[in-house]
Amino acid sequence: MAQQTLTRGTARRRTRLPRRLALLMRPELPSLAQEIIDEVRRSIPEYGRPLKGPYVEALRIGVERALKDFVDRVANPLEPSERHHETYRRLGRFEAQEGRTLDTLQAALRIGAQVAWRRIMKVGPRRRVSPEVMAQLADALFAYIDELAALALEGYMAARPDGEVEAHRRRLLELLLRRDGSPRLLAEAAERAGWTIPDEATAVVAPPGARYVRAALDEDVLADLTATQPFLVVPGKPTPERRRSLHRVLPDGQIVIGLTVPVAGVGDSLRWARCALGLVETGVLGDAPETDCEEHLITLWLLSDQALIDQLAHRHLGEMDGFSPRQRDRLLETLRAWLVTRGTANDIARELGIHPQTVRYRMRQVEGVLGDRLTDREARFAIEAVLRAMRLRERAAGPPEPPAAGAGRDDAAARKQAPIDKHPIPDRHDMSS
Repeated sequence: MAQQTLTRGTARRRTRLPRRLALLMRPELPSLAQEIIDEVRRSIPEYGRPLKGPYVEALRIGVERALKDFVDRVANPLEPSERHHETYRRLGRFEAQEGRTLDTLQAALRIGAQVAWRRIMKVGPRRRVSPEVMAQLADALFAYIDELAALALEGYMAARPDGEVEAHRRRLLELLLRRDGSPRLLAEAAERAGWTIPDEATAVVAPPGARYVRAALDEDVLADLTATQPFLVVPGKPTPERRRSLHRVLPDGQIVIGLTVPVAGVGDSLRWARCALGLVETGVLGDAPETDCEEHLITLWLLSDQALIDQLAHRHLGEMDGFSPRQRDRLLETLRAWLVTRGTANDIARELGIHPQTVRYRMRQVEGVLGDRLTDREARFAIEAVLRAMRLRERAAGPPEPPAAGAGRDDAAARKQAPIDKHPIPDRHDMSS
């Protein structure tokens, strides 16, 4: 049977959060702990036993200490966090000594994270926590759950006869995902783990909480199946046979395959695969059982930093906010078609299903606002990138609302301002003139 490996939790840098969040969260802890315990006991038969049983007592201690430790970290990010680590290692040892797998404990951690996040989504907006801070809090919460899973795995593997080999494989995966690991350390860790370092490797990820079959894992694949987002590192480029094997490990479908890269860059492959998984979950990419990053490179690039795209949009298109939302959408749609096709007004009109005079009218409006930016190559490139990214985002938002009454008003305005005759005067936006 293939080996299980350490999650990235302990190596992941902690997210710095506003310390005031700790004040908002502490009053919620007692009721949240009870809600998590109730949900775990309802969902997992092993924890549904009598209230005084060892499972339930371990659950209670683990939940209460985990919540307190997490809030303490928010209150003081510099405070040492090792004091509760032994609790979670002990939970892992308990599972091994009872002759069970870690599946039950991992399921409990996933449920705890889900219940905690539901509470955050309920309380955060009510207490005016910004969307940006909510996103940071989500990252910190799931990274913390990964860390708890890693500690439980340490205790579990230490209590098993083959724990030493597993520890070496966990260390190897840590080094592979770090950029500061030396080739010598990597080679030594690979030798101890019995893993041949390939020239190239590919990261593969699955959705949070995905069910997995550890016994189906190939010996040469490194994996952290206990992470919030389970992931694997596959030697070389996944062949059709390997892909079938991956679906046996993660039988519920939906895996995302990263780019095949030199083994030193496997952390990048994992980052891109996680980015693609996020785009699958938001509807930007299709909801297929298998998504290959190689087929979506431009989309990944354009949406890899959406906050930066927003900044570019503000700097290059901020003046367009002076129009009504519907006017702005039409003008930007026409501008995007002009930038992408570099065609004539007739070409753009055919693509958009409008009259050529409407194209000219809209482009004169755009030019009046953006001015020389339309003749500056750098600015044009930035604007085109922003508009392409905005269009990709719209896929996730679904179809636009039907036009309101008077939606064709700019067509009428175009005809009134520039009556159509047999020989319309060409302008700079008609690329054939």
